[in-house]
Amino acid sequence: MRLFNNLLAVFMVVLACRGQETEKVTFDGVDYQTIGANLEVSNVLTDTEMTMKFDKMTAKDTLRTKFKATVTDVCKVKGCWMKLKLDDGQEAMVRFKDYGFFMPSDITGKEVIVNGYAYVEAMSVEDQKHYAKDGGEAESEIAKITEPKKTFGFEADGVLIKNQ
Repeated sequence: MRLFNNLLAVFMVVLACRGQETEKVTFDGVDYQTIGANLEVSNVLTDTEMTMKFDKMTAKDTLRTKFKATVTDVCKVKGCWMKLKLDDGQEAMVRFKDYGFFMPSDITGKEVIVNGYAYVEAMSVEDQKHYAKDGGEAESEIAKITEPKKTFGFEADGVLIKNQ
């Protein structure tokens, strides 16, 4: 029995240490790395088009879509969220379906295509501070967060990261 438990432990460690499986996709002549679910690269909105869609949405709306944007920030702890640049200095907070995959922490400034559900929410002060801390913000900046704010959210089931 002890041998079985030891083998099981070794097997679990090997499985846990495997990296995320990725696939290469080409869109508009550019190579992308796939993370999460494979997605068909068609009908991709621009960040400007996505901003217009978000502006028309209310807090209870959801929209299944995909769009292309630049990463402005990513969770430095384990890559469990990222922020994407929209028009007029706005951002979309992207989380990943069922925490099924994570982003590399070095993709700030890279172009990505996300696939999933867009929504609008009122983010609590507590959540804003949590994300600011994960993003590496200074304590003085975190202390300035005192009111809930309307945010654009996105739950991605697949992400394409532009190879550079």
